[in-house]
Amino acid sequence: MKKKFKMENVDCANCANKMECNIKKLAGVNDASINFMMQKLTIDADDERFEEIIELVEKECKKIDAECRIVR
Repeated sequence: MKKKFKMENVDCANCANKMECNIKKLAGVNDASINFMMQKLTIDADDERFEEIIELVEKECKKIDAECRIVR
């Protein structure tokens, strides 16, 4: 399943790049990209575990920038 989410408080392109790299390493994630300028996350992940994966994605993003938020 591929979905797009709005992100809030991603402060720099370097942080967005780190988040993207960490998200791609998560089990069940097929692909992910973060557009820093548009503050958008596009993620392609397993349908059955999608909600669980999004929670893990949020945790990974908060490790890099505690203020970052994914709007669902």
